[in-house]
Amino acid sequence: MTRYVALLRGINVGGHRRVPMADLRRVLTGLGFTEVRTLLQSGNAVFAAAERPTDELVTTIEAGLAAEFGFAVDVMVRDDAEWRAVVAANPLEVRDPAKLAVAFLRAPFDPAVLAGVDPADYAPEEFSAGGRELYMYFPDGLGKARLTPILSRRLGDGATVRNWNTVTRLLALLEPAT
Repeated sequence: MTRYVALLRGINVGGHRRVPMADLRRVLTGLGFTEVRTLLQSGNAVFAAAERPTDELVTTIEAGLAAEFGFAVDVMVRDDAEWRAVVAANPLEVRDPAKLAVAFLRAPFDPAVLAGVDPADYAPEEFSAGGRELYMYFPDGLGKARLTPILSRRLGDGATVRNWNTVTRLLALLEPAT
């Protein structure tokens, strides 16, 4: 069995697109996944399943969520090794884990997405791309970041963001339950 992290995008924001975590656990268990655990109310789940491509899992989970809740939910999935690699590859200093964030992308990062964006124009905010992730540091917080609207516009629906606290808590949940 392989352990996976699933990140749901755009749920439970302002009372819209509600997906209670107990229901998410029930849906994932109903899809045949085991050891299902969730974190926070923003759609973070860890589960075990027979090893298979993550894009297959995305399709299965998105279909299960649409059938259960009646609306589409974008899902990003990383296996245990990929999640650990995301943590290990972080190129930014972790000064405040609440202000360091990772955008998890559906597809490998395309440098053209940030073409024309000069990091110096947004200092002291920082960003660095790698693989299917974009690492970002917002010293004044995500809500006050000047870079956030540009990244949101350019990344579109193909990304979901989690702060470093959440990333590392999910890493801890990847350890088998005892």
